[in-house]
This record gives sequence, structure tokens and C-alpha cells, in this order.
Amino acid sequence: MRADKFKAYRLRMQGRSYNEISRLLKVPKSTLSGWFSELELPEEAKQRIAKRVFEGSVKALAVLNKIQTQNAENRAFDTKTSAEKSVGALSKRDLFMIGVSLYWAEGYKRPVVRNGRVRTYHSVRITNSDPNVIKLYMRFLREICEVDDKKITASLRFFEHQNEAELLNFWQKIVRIPHSGFRKSSQLVSISSQRKRPFNILPYGTLQVTVNDTVLYHKIIGWINGISQ
Repeated sequence: MRADKFKAYRLRMQGRSYNEISRLLKVPKSTLSGWFSELELPEEAKQRIAKRVFEGSVKALAVLNKIQTQNAENRAFDTKTSAEKSVGALSKRDLFMIGVSLYWAEGYKRPVVRNGRVRTYHSVRITNSDPNVIKLYMRFLREICEVDDKKITASLRFFEHQNEAELLNFWQKIVRIPHSGFRKSSQLVSISSQRKRPFNILPYGTLQVTVNDTVLYHKIIGWINGISQ
């Protein structure tokens, strides 16, 4: 028997795969298959080969899953990027409709009632935890409603595990009004302590933006009524 065939035989009887033997002895797998296609292996060798095949399948599946996950992430990124670019610059009409819709969904709309009577004074007020929502709403106030920054105030609502000073600095950069325009913050009981939502569900707390302007309040309500017709 050829020396390389004998070595290959011993390795095969130990439960080595054709790939392993080919790599060790530099013998083509086709040659190995011709040599040992009818070779009866001991049970221990069969188990080792079966284990190697199983481990190889699991490893290949893990690699495939990783590739599929990466491909899915790439597709999602490409889709979002393409959609973002398709929006383009917002027109004044776009900003108007978005701002009114935001107020319709999130703004203060109930008439002020005192002692059973509706008061004639109303403020324009919206509360939200999303910095991008607040940023867009501020554009609506400035560019559509033509509100002077001096008439805009803001107040922070934060939770006991959050740093008030850091959040105030964060929101000040979003709304771009002086720190003097911020009213006293209020600390809320974290809903995470009630085990209803995750601890970090509102990482920036919430911000309430207020404009004390009754005329603007009624104008926005009128715009909402006009859209709803």
C-alpha cells in the first residue's frame, strides 16, 4: 500500500473527514473517496465524523444568519436613506400642515374652565419627549405663526434618576431660547418604578413649550377645524 494511502487510511479509521485528510496529506478528496468509499468505519469514527458534520452545519448556519442579518440591516439603511432623500426641503405649506397636525395630536386644546365658566384666556401649549418633534414644532411657531422668542417659555419634566442640569442644556439647544425662558422644572415619579415600562423609556424627560397668546390659540384651533372638515 502506498505510504500516503496508508496514512490516509489510518486517519480515516480515526474518524477524520475527507477535508481534514486532504488538508493534512495534500491528497485530492476525489482520490480519497475512491480509496475509501466502501470502507467500513468503526462506530467511534462514525460518531466523530457525524459530530464534525453537525458542528460544521451549525457554524455554517451561524455564518449564514449573520450574513442575512447584515443584509437586512443594509437593506433597511438603504430604504431609510432613500426615503429621507425623497422628502426634500419642506415648503411653507408643508410646515404649516405638519405644525397644525402636531398640535392637533399633542397640543393643549381644552378651553380653560373656572367655576363652571369658560375663561377667555388660553395659552398655546404642547408637551413631548421627542427632540425632533419639538424642533419641528419650534419651526412652526417661528416661521408660520411668527412668534417672537421672547413669548416662548419651556418647562422640563424629568425623573428622579435623571440629571436636571444636563437635560436643561440639552433642551436649550433644541428650542434655542435663552435659559431665562425656562420655567421651574418638575420631577415626576418614574413609571419604571411601577414596573410598567423600561427604565430608559424617556431618556430626555419631556418638555412643555408654551406661548401665552389667546389669539394664536384660537387661530390654531380654527386651522385644526379647517383640516378636519
